[in-house]
Amino acid sequence: MDFRHVTLDELDLEGRELELTAQQAMLLRESKLVDVRTLGGDRHWLMPNGRVGAVRFEDLQVNVTPNHKLDVTHLMFLLGYAKNPGFRPDSVVGEAHGDLWPAMAQSLAASVERALRMGVLQGYTSEQEALLTVRGRIAFEEQIRRRPGHTVPIEVRYDDFSPDIAENQILVAAIHLMLGVPRLDGEIRRRLLHLDARFVGVKRLVPGTPTPRWQPTRLNERYHAALGLAEVLLRHASTRASATGITMSAFVVVMWKVFEDFVTTALTEALAAHPGYSSPHLPVYLTGAGDWGEGRTGRGQEDPHGDVLMNVDVVHVDGDGAPDVVFDAKYKLASHTGRYANADHYQMLAYCTALGVPTAWLIYAGGGADIRRKIKNAVVEVVTAPLNLRERPEAVLERVRQVALEALGASQGRRMVTANASAQGRVSEALRDLGTSAES
Repeated sequence: MDFRHVTLDELDLEGRELELTAQQAMLLRESKLVDVRTLGGDRHWLMPNGRVGAVRFEDLQVNVTPNHKLDVTHLMFLLGYAKNPGFRPDSVVGEAHGDLWPAMAQSLAASVERALRMGVLQGYTSEQEALLTVRGRIAFEEQIRRRPGHTVPIEVRYDDFSPDIAENQILVAAIHLMLGVPRLDGEIRRRLLHLDARFVGVKRLVPGTPTPRWQPTRLNERYHAALGLAEVLLRHASTRASATGITMSAFVVVMWKVFEDFVTTALTEALAAHPGYSSPHLPVYLTGAGDWGEGRTGRGQEDPHGDVLMNVDVVHVDGDGAPDVVFDAKYKLASHTGRYANADHYQMLAYCTALGVPTAWLIYAGGGADIRRKIKNAVVEVVTAPLNLRERPEAVLERVRQVALEALGASQGRRMVTANASAQGRVSEALRDLGTSAES
């Protein structure tokens, strides 16, 4: 049976016809990577729905690629950095593969191999069990509850120095996730099996359980890159067997959410060293009495309608608690020429009006130069700032930092002009008062 690769662009408006069994069509629908419409018999029509990734089972792999032609390195970087600003692109080394699954498996194998160069990390874990001799401390409350009137076995608690720690459990879970991918390259599979054998004494996480928490320290520093990649895989990928025994592996993400989360995190990091603070996803009331933070919720008989509530991606608040910079992330800008940018600019105007901020920065995925547009009959300017995701990850972060600093600098400049004008007004008023006094 020949292996079939089907690739669609995320913005493909036509879709593609494909022959699928009823079971295959059902699995593909469950993955949510594409919309599947039955045409008749085994004929089905696949349409992208805003998600990107890859689904693999039996003789078929369906890929939906990002519109901006991101390779695996860039995609994994966006996913990793959004959750952990310490994540760096050198965690992903499989960019030579055009196929997502081999690239992710090779990247994981290489990252874990680097992490284990000095051996498997061990740490202290708290254990409780029933023993015939005392080890550590006797758990008297458990002994009385479980074995009233008996002296043995003894319920004890003790600290054990072992490899069964959260860091190793996460890596083992990611390795087994990749081992479950159908038709994985034999060489990569052997590397993953060899790595799995090194984690002797590490319990496997039960599928579906939350990923255990770990804290970055100097002791586990060599694990950081591998753990960042493993957590991305566990968060977005899955491998499972259907009721009929078909094993399906799926890696599916919503690109607009990935981009929004990345830009929000990158802006927050870029502005962290400056006075004030950044507030992601700030709730802002557009209507109602009071300032932007006050509004009716629409709950209760006395408040049946409520006010219009918005959530702004990132707002930087100055040291006095007043909003001074507004940012919003758009993965798909309607048109960088302004031809279809109406909705985006309506939204930015609403943000600026409610917050009393004169400029909004609209950061979108794409290339080109910044475009500034002044809104008629309003003291509001909208700046569309492109972010080229195909640049090196370091360059992408630098671009976000430049946008953040330019926006902050413009805001501080406006405050200085306002303060100087206010001071000049007070001086002029004082001189007029002196002149009036002299004449009298």
